Amino acid sequence: MIREATAADAALVQELWLAFNAEIPDAPWRDPDEDDFSPDVVLLADDDGAIALSRHGSRTWFADVLYVRPEARDRGLGAALLRAAAERIGADAVLELEVLESNPGARRLYERLGFETVDRTLAAPASTLLAEQAAAPTYGAVHVQSDDADLVRRNAAKVLRAEPEVTLGTGWVRVEAAADALRTLARELSFTTGIALSLTVEEGAVVRYVLFDRGSLVDEYASVPEFRGPLPPGDVVALGANATVVARLTGADPQRVRAVARTAPSPRELPPADDLYRQIAEVLGVEVE
Repeated sequence: MIREATAADAALVQELWLAFNAEIPDAPWRDPDEDDFSPDVVLLADDDGAIALSRHGSRTWFADVLYVRPEARDRGLGAALLRAAAERIGADAVLELEVLESNPGARRLYERLGFETVDRTLAAPASTLLAEQAAAPTYGAVHVQSDDADLVRRNAAKVLRAEPEVTLGTGWVRVEAAADALRTLARELSFTTGIALSLTVEEGAVVRYVLFDRGSLVDEYASVPEFRGPLPPGDVVALGANATVVARLTGADPQRVRAVARTAPSPRELPPADDLYRQIAEVLGVEVE
């Protein structure tokens, strides 16, 4: 039987609260909150479980804790407590709760009962952010489809206003320049040479190429299109590799372009950026060192 707790149930409520915290501890960097527990309403399933509710607004209630003792599980008590909470707060109200990513059983229960994700709480140690900032280089080169390294050097020198480092490869000439100048350099060299490619790794995380044909941008790829923030869906799609165009202009195998030049929401879902950079360079037939 589910009933609303009274002052006489204070010891039982505290016992269930402490059991919940012991079994499902909070993130290790957060201060313990065992003493910070003052819900507005607690519903009890005999002494087998409880749901604690706090009012957060005119229509919003928050489930501070939903807990069922291990020996009383698999009897539907969790769902029963949630439905009792819905009856208690009224059909016009909304019940919110938090669930740890590391608690898949609870997540499945909530999703089955109709809960949807509204917010996501993300966490990263400051030391990790600082370390990634210090070790997140942006680098790359421009590759010009030509066998005339001297011509490419002269044209690059006009754009950079300095003598560039140029390396002749097989069908391409690589031009070194500062990372923030590569896109402009590729575009300018394409006016005089035809096909030019800027291939870079940005902040140690994102691989990007920009392909120009006689001054026109014909394809741009970014391995993590939304690395710097959300983009319109069309822009995300546009930053995928156009294997047909790349194959026509570079001679690359379009199937290999599609297989290697993949996109993802996060760098973690792709090979390390430097590895992906080299794989794309190999597919396109350019040399990166």
